[in-house]
Amino acid sequence: MTGTEPPPERQPEPPSKHPPDHPQGPEARGVRLVPTLLTLTVVSGLIDAVSYLGLGHVFTANMTGNVVVLGFAAVGAPGFSVPHTATSLACFLAGAASGGRVVRHPGNGSRRKSARVTLAAEAVLLAGASAVAFATSEHDRHRIYAVIALTAFAMGLRNATVRKLAVPDLTTTTVVTMTLTGLASDSRAGGGSGHRSPRRAAAVVAMFTGAVLGAALVLHHDIAAPLLLAAVMSAVLAVTVSGRE
Repeated sequence: MTGTEPPPERQPEPPSKHPPDHPQGPEARGVRLVPTLLTLTVVSGLIDAVSYLGLGHVFTANMTGNVVVLGFAAVGAPGFSVPHTATSLACFLAGAASGGRVVRHPGNGSRRKSARVTLAAEAVLLAGASAVAFATSEHDRHRIYAVIALTAFAMGLRNATVRKLAVPDLTTTTVVTMTLTGLASDSRAGGGSGHRSPRRAAAVVAMFTGAVLGAALVLHHDIAAPLLLAAVMSAVLAVTVSGRE
């Protein structure tokens, strides 16, 4: 016995003052999911402008279009490449599989954390694609495959997470076919209420805006610039996104 008192037992931390989905809870801090997903739709437009216009008529975000392009390439249509398109599809699927593991990880139960992890990874992948584009010549075939692989993997990763978030009318940020269908069929002209029209219309406008911006940058500069812009946008969202719609 030394006569010294044993250290006091560590008291458990009190429960959070606010539940996660409370306006002041951890899930609610930051930019809401709806504007975040609309911004990501802009990024998708940027990415597909880069891939289709700058990488030889291949999509790395819109896989519906990519399957069609693969069909064109398979029969020898000029201007399309089976290896480029197949690489994009394979890397997108690999990214989606990785995203599935991320959202199912025991520590990623919150929407906010899943979104932040995925967006941070997307930002790194897109920054890598931009760095490759800056460092290599326009006609370097290794550059083409590297950018296709990095951007397609990033889009697959993101799509798996967005699907898990399950925000109505924004369950994908890379295609707007079903968004347009819902916009028309649920409108007053289609016999519906039209109450979701603003969100759906915003998604279409976001995709169009990204495509216009991406095309302008590719045509007047190079693919590195829109890729860097996309990386910065994803990085900002990774820091600011919340888990609340």
